[in-house]
Parts: sequence; C-alpha cells; structure tokens
Amino acid sequence: MWATGGAIGLACLLAATEVFAQPAASSSGRTIENIIAEQAPAAPKSPAGPSVPVVLSARVGEQPDRTRFVIELSDPVPTRVFTLTNPDRIVIDMPEVLWRLQGPDRPSGTGAVRAYRYGLFRPGDSRFVIDLNKPATAAEPLILPPEKGFGYRIVLDLFPTTEAKFAAAAGWPADLRVKEAQAERVAAIPAPAAPAAGQPAPQQKARVVVIDAGHGGIDSGTTGVDGILEKNVVLDEAQRLKKALQKRGYVVHLTRDTDIYIPLRERVNIARGYQADLFISLHADSNPDPNVSGASVYTLSESGSDKEAAALARKENQSDVIAGVDLSGENSPVASILIDLAQRDTMNRSSHFAEDAVSQLSQATDILPREPHRAAAFVVLKAPDVPAVLIELGYLSNAHDCAQMGTAEWRDATAQAIAAAVERDFGPPAQPVPVASQTPE
Repeated sequence: MWATGGAIGLACLLAATEVFAQPAASSSGRTIENIIAEQAPAAPKSPAGPSVPVVLSARVGEQPDRTRFVIELSDPVPTRVFTLTNPDRIVIDMPEVLWRLQGPDRPSGTGAVRAYRYGLFRPGDSRFVIDLNKPATAAEPLILPPEKGFGYRIVLDLFPTTEAKFAAAAGWPADLRVKEAQAERVAAIPAPAAPAAGQPAPQQKARVVVIDAGHGGIDSGTTGVDGILEKNVVLDEAQRLKKALQKRGYVVHLTRDTDIYIPLRERVNIARGYQADLFISLHADSNPDPNVSGASVYTLSESGSDKEAAALARKENQSDVIAGVDLSGENSPVASILIDLAQRDTMNRSSHFAEDAVSQLSQATDILPREPHRAAAFVVLKAPDVPAVLIELGYLSNAHDCAQMGTAEWRDATAQAIAAAVERDFGPPAQPVPVASQTPE
C-alpha cells in the first residue's frame, strides 16, 4: 500500500472554489512560467536560506468532458507533466516541496483517476503520480493566483483519449532519461579507498555492509493497522542497524538515510559500487489474513519457494511503477537473469547468512512459523557478486506485530539480532573501525 490522495464530490468542490466551475482556459489562468516571471512575488527567505514551497491540498473533480486535478500551494512552482504506460500513469514533477496535505480522501475510482500519491523522488525533485482507470491526455497545466482564501492553484485537465494515442505519447522526457541513467552509473562507481590513517591492512580488510531501507519518498510501502508507514519503520530500523554494526567494527552504508525514493536497480548498483560483502534490504509485510505474523528472510530465486513468496516479490518489485519510473527499456521489472557459477556462489552465501539471520531473529522477535527462510525473484537481490537478503521484519497487517514494531525496544533488539547474525556469518572483524572515522551518509 502507499500514500494516496483522494477525490471530493463535485458539489463540494463547487461550493469550495470556482476552480472546478471554470474552463481551464479562462482569462484568469496563465501558464506557470508566465505567472512566475510576471506576477509572483519573491518567496520570503529564512535566515537559513530560501523558503520551500508548501503543498497545501490536492483535489479531483469529475466534469462531463474532463477530469480536473488541482494542487494548491503556498508559492507558484514550475511543473513538468508526462505519461507512462504499463500501467497507465500521469506524472507531475516539480521542485522539492513540503507536504502539508491533511489526510486527503481516496478517489471514488469511477472516473479517470483511480488513485494518486506524492512524495520526494530525488533530492530537489518532488512528484505526483496519478494512476488512471482509462487513457487520458493532459492539457498544459495552468496556475491561478491566490483568491478567496486559497493559495496558488495548479490546474491540470485530463481529457479522454485512445489507448493507442496514449501509448504513442508516453515515456520519460529524453533529458530525464539521461539524468536517471547518469545516476545509476554514479551509483555503480566503486567507492574511493578510505584514508590510510587507521585503515585495516589489506589482509584484514573490514567487511562492508550496505543496508537498504525499502520504499521511501513517493512510495510509502505498506500501511499498518495503526496507520504507521512501512517506509518510516524500515528507515529507522536501518539507522539502528547501522549503528549496531558500526560498533562491531563493520563499514556500513545506507542506500537512503532520508525519506526519498531510490529506484530498485540503483539500490543494487549502490551495493556493487561500495563493493559490499553483504546487502540487507529491510521491509515490513502485509497479508489479507490479519492473523499471519512473524519475521521472515528472503533470498534470490527465479521461481520462488512458494506462491506466497512469488506474490510478495511481485508486490515489492512494483516500487518503481509506484514511483513513476520508466521501465520501457526493460524486458520486465522482474526480468530473469542468467545465474552463472559466480552468482550461484553468491546465492549460496546469501542462503547461509539467511539461516543465521533466522536463528538470531528468533531470539528477539516472533518468526513466521512456516518456512521463515524463503526465496523469490526480488529485483534488489539480483547483484551477481554481492550476497543479499531481504528481511521482512513482521506484518503491519497484524495488530501484535504492528504494535511491537512501533516500539524503540523492539527495534533495538531486532537491530542487535541482525548485527549478531552478520558477526556470526563473517566472524568478528579483524580490526574494528572507529565509528567517528567513517564518512557520514
């Protein structure tokens, strides 16, 4: 599950604002670029630097000939709108903003908009992703100046179109595709060697562990029965695990240390770039059956150990779709890989650590009763030369699991258990690395 916005009935919208009563091409509407250049006052600056625009609300209105999507902000911002297929989505990119939407309702799902979500996609870049029930073409976004108690409003009209026309126009803009490709290449560049002072001798090289907090930014992951978000749970757990491993002398890196989305392939490249000895991806599961509970550990398999494991991999591998990543250049987001002899060795080492992790976790938390070590085709586990596991910390759909995952005591104990599994697998580091000497994330 992910954070979704919602639709408000058209009658309510008409009562609240004239935005939904006017055609988008009304004389009061101007392009975003024009209003920024010609009318908008300069944003106030704080002592620490320029202020960040705030998104105040988002609304959907259904009209006979169009669907209208309105974003209310404290300041005008430039936007870029494009479409993606498989599934059909409309993406709205804008500079980094603060999100202050107050619990928007879910869309009705009967119009063009099935759902929408929002969040930080890259440092400096925020994003809305609109899931469509039917193909739609987006008109040029307009902006309305503040009036009647409302802030600036970006108005985006969606008109019906054919599937063929939608597919023909879909895809990432060329410059954005280049930017993402560059980011992936940078992530795969090996990290520079640490300074000589205090560095272990080559034969005593400290082990490198990369911890991946799943989801993030625009992709919230599962929502717990108490409203807690998976992306926040696993980020906090990743930071606790990092500290636990550093105290034991390991070199530790995080794929993300803030609420931001990292594409799945880039997470893999980050681990390879750091020449990691182990990659640990942290998640929290959900299940239609609220009685299912307990932690589990997954390793890579193209076939999956069972239907449940395969279904979970399909769900986790949808993160790039949720975040509006263009996968048109891929055979599939879960495309099969050739498992050569080197990768078979990597998979064997991954399985060995998974068994250690299950053993240690069972001393700190509840374990999934049936087959806690499972296998499936997770994209983030596909580095051919880095042993990797995906740990599902528990089920946020289970009241007991969700409650304990919300406590600092449980998170600390679980982090210590995973760290103990790392040490059991590798053995104690030959020469501890002082925490203070490591490069901050």
